[in-house]
Amino acid sequence: MDDARRNPFGSRLLGPADQSARSLRVRVQLLLTGLLVTTNLVGAGVVVIIASVLVPAPTPTRGTVLSLAIAVPVYVAVAVVLGAVIGTTATLRAMRWALTDTAPDAADRERALRAPLRLTQLQGALWGGATALFTGLALLLQPSRALTTFATVAIASVVVCAVAFLLSQWAVRPVSARALATAPLTARPRGVGVGERMVIFWCLGTAVPMLGVVLTALLALVSPDETSLTRLAVTVLVVGAVVLVFGLFVTVLNARSVVAPVLSVRDALLDVEQGDLAREVPVYDGTELGLLQSGFNQMVTGLREREHLRDLFGRHVGQEVAAAAAAGAVELGGETRVATVLFVDLIGSTRYATEHSPAEVVEVLNRFFAVVVDEVDRHHGLVNKFVGDAVLAIFGAPVELPDHAARALASARAMAARLVTEVPEVGAGVGVATGEVVAGNVGHQQRFEYTVIGDAVNSASRLTDLAKDVPGHVLVARATVDAAGAEESSRWSAYESVVLRGRSVATEVAVPTGTQTGPVSPAR
Repeated sequence: MDDARRNPFGSRLLGPADQSARSLRVRVQLLLTGLLVTTNLVGAGVVVIIASVLVPAPTPTRGTVLSLAIAVPVYVAVAVVLGAVIGTTATLRAMRWALTDTAPDAADRERALRAPLRLTQLQGALWGGATALFTGLALLLQPSRALTTFATVAIASVVVCAVAFLLSQWAVRPVSARALATAPLTARPRGVGVGERMVIFWCLGTAVPMLGVVLTALLALVSPDETSLTRLAVTVLVVGAVVLVFGLFVTVLNARSVVAPVLSVRDALLDVEQGDLAREVPVYDGTELGLLQSGFNQMVTGLREREHLRDLFGRHVGQEVAAAAAAGAVELGGETRVATVLFVDLIGSTRYATEHSPAEVVEVLNRFFAVVVDEVDRHHGLVNKFVGDAVLAIFGAPVELPDHAARALASARAMAARLVTEVPEVGAGVGVATGEVVAGNVGHQQRFEYTVIGDAVNSASRLTDLAKDVPGHVLVARATVDAAGAEESSRWSAYESVVLRGRSVATEVAVPTGTQTGPVSPAR
């Protein structure tokens, strides 16, 4: 995977994905020039090998030898220079937008993607001219060699054009990536697809060498005096060696051109599996493989958007509620369960707001909410809603917590201690109550929220009001302490019973152990 990041185009020679326009220009120019020159020289070598070893032909006359000695070097030199200069210049002109760091339009993109094909057409024209020139010379000077000359140069032309196309496609991958980066994902690729590319490889590795064998056999039948058993044996051996060596070379090219895009997607998938949703792959292939790369990028974009929405949803309703909603159908209604409710409200916030600027008020509120949310999350509760300068939290819904009472009490103690030091400008009352609640979605089918309704919610709210007048500012229902278990219960002490607003029966309450006791203000 590290290698895929360092060499996003499948080869170190093609450079990194973020290379500058200047580096890209120099790299593409050098690669294209080197590849075109090498390809044409290889083509000339193929002509010499086929003409001198493989194809039986009449012994050349002095005129033929002299004409070839002059024409071959001159034409090869001219073809190499013209092919490299014109081909490279035309390609760079078609890719000018990429080499100047400007965004391509549809026409620019089309010209860039078709550049390898135009280079191949140029090579075809040059080698077509060579075929016509040397066949014509043979007809003038030694007609008996015309057929073999035509076949020899024509076979070399096929090899040169096919190799030029494949290597130029490889050399311009960085530019193709920039062209395809902004291209829409289409149903059908442009140009030569994977299937056609396979046919090209077959022609190079199998058809051309076997065509040489067939041609040798035909010429041996037509001119039996010009061949011998030894020459046929040599021809077969040479062709066999060509098929093995050149076939291996072509197979490697095939493997790299097809497998490299697949490997880039595979490595990127492994990164995404590990949580790297920023991962993308350069789309440098104009075939179905490029559609695969582009499809991966669009998939990751969709995953990022979904994760962003999920994060926003979780921030609004709580991660547990978001997870529960994602796990199944979200419907109106609720379920009855026993849970613990924690309510916390600022003391004197109205007076503080009148004496300070709005910016100062917001800054204090944010610090207050940060402490509350941090402690509720740390104890696996759910911050259900912000009500002005108050917060309602739930322990035991929507995710069941066997020790919800203990967690709520521990959260209340921790946030009360932190608020004293982290938000000294204002105080806060904390109330906690346990009881049966209805937890679920309320509202309308098109707009609802998750909440809890029940006596425990009302009790926690009213205990919070009373807690503002209690030393320590924390007041909890005794039933919550009893349900919390021995370890957490030991941290709480009984307080005098209070009558909550709207009730006629007193409620037993408790405060953190060590809090100074004193009378509770009348119920409000």
